[in-house]
Amino acid sequence: MSAGYEKFLQEILIDEQTLQARVKELGQQISADYADCDDLLLICILKGGVVFLADLTRYMTVPHEIDFLAVSSYGKGARESRGHVRIDMDLTEEITGRHVLIVEDIIDSGHTLRFVLDVLQARDPASLRLVTLMDKPVRRTVDIPIDYVGFEIENKFVFGYGLDLDEKFRNLPFVGVVNLESLPEDV
Repeated sequence: MSAGYEKFLQEILIDEQTLQARVKELGQQISADYADCDDLLLICILKGGVVFLADLTRYMTVPHEIDFLAVSSYGKGARESRGHVRIDMDLTEEITGRHVLIVEDIIDSGHTLRFVLDVLQARDPASLRLVTLMDKPVRRTVDIPIDYVGFEIENKFVFGYGLDLDEKFRNLPFVGVVNLESLPEDV
């Protein structure tokens, strides 16, 4: 476990056992829903979705491929979205005619995912669905159709289990709430 995270941790929001149990349930549900599908492609939104993807894919029993998409709307250390989104790294797989499941770590305002959904829908997949580990509906300003939700959370600044705090602590096995008083002013 990463040393040094303790000074930033206000509380553990979702512990390791609860996370793993819910990710297993999501993997089983997705496997059931795609039982007759032989061309499922999971698209992980980098970087935050990697840990979730790694665990989710191990709990899935249906054949699937994975690919990665990197988009940015948050600057290093930024607490709020800059309001514009860009693709930093595009897919390597063609998605036309394929069943696509986007794997995301957290959805708050919805602007980033709205952009991703629009870009991918324009590539004409057979289906396009979304799984997110965490959803902050109170922050939503854009309507996003979420097919699978791990946890609905309050409007808290969280880190761990793939989510970073200034690019650190993604490797924590739990999701913690950041103690905002511990952060420097520029974070």
